[in-house]
Amino acid sequence: MGSSVKKKKDKKKDFQKQKLKVGKARPQAANFTDTSFKSKAIILNTQSLNIDAPSSSDQFSHHLSLLASRSDTQRKESLSYLTAVIVSRPVGSPLQQPVSVLVPKLLPLFLDGSNGVRNHLLKLLRVLPSGEVGDLIEKILLYVRAGMTHLAADIRLSSMDILGWLLEVAGEALVSCAGGWVKTLNCFLAMLGWSNEEANVSWSTNKASFGKAGSEGKTLVKILNTLGLFLSVGITEPETEDHVQDTNSFPLSHVQYHMLPKCSNTYASLNLFGTNRDEDNQMYEQYAERRKVLSSRFLKSLERGLESARQEGGEIGRAAAVITKIITQSLNDLEDDGV
Repeated sequence: MGSSVKKKKDKKKDFQKQKLKVGKARPQAANFTDTSFKSKAIILNTQSLNIDAPSSSDQFSHHLSLLASRSDTQRKESLSYLTAVIVSRPVGSPLQQPVSVLVPKLLPLFLDGSNGVRNHLLKLLRVLPSGEVGDLIEKILLYVRAGMTHLAADIRLSSMDILGWLLEVAGEALVSCAGGWVKTLNCFLAMLGWSNEEANVSWSTNKASFGKAGSEGKTLVKILNTLGLFLSVGITEPETEDHVQDTNSFPLSHVQYHMLPKCSNTYASLNLFGTNRDEDNQMYEQYAERRKVLSSRFLKSLERGLESARQEGGEIGRAAAVITKIITQSLNDLEDDGV
């Protein structure tokens, strides 16, 4: 009898509400585990006992691999480290990694969503040896044009900085490579909202979004300045020493054209082993060819867009006037060439 009564009381106790009293702690559960102990041991999962520090080349390669990290802070720190190493190297010494290895790692960062990462990227690009950039210009332009037509206004603006750097270090290679002239001009027109359709209907400008309110003017000036630099490199033929030598080297004529070429893959424009190219992907290596394409395909859209920009006045009007002067001079040269 006693055991059965006890079992009934225990069962009944499970369904009774616990009465709490002031000043007394709540009774602990039956399955309570004491976790108040403290461990004094330090355990490292990946502990190295190597007393030799990694070499500078290993550290450079390590930070280069960290450019694909998911952390914005890590990518910025790696870019800063790479920039510091390149700047501090002795004059004339080679890089820890060649430019042909560095640039493919940097290209995805052109479209990075972090402004800080893209700013540090531009600093790194500016310290790279300029003479080795021209051979990679086609790969770089793919990401630059992707940035120029990106949905994010900040990325479009950063692409102007990168394009300006490219025009400074390898401008001739940029406008002469496959797709470097026509496709880049199409991207500029898309950024500015200037239609490039040869139609008889009335022309209108669809202004693209330039980000935060109040920043449209500065952004538009930056785009126009970069466009002016691009056109200047592409259609304004500079006075070179070769022209001076030609006038004073009688009876020799055009000696520079019979010298060894200064660039690799001299016959790339012939496209001997590549796929067929359309007009947009053609290589326009001569100033006259680029002027002709500009006159036949882009002149009307540029003139109408520049006229609209000049009417706004201020910095925008001055930038548009500079571009108009460049185009007018190129058209005069085109007439002189008899094209």
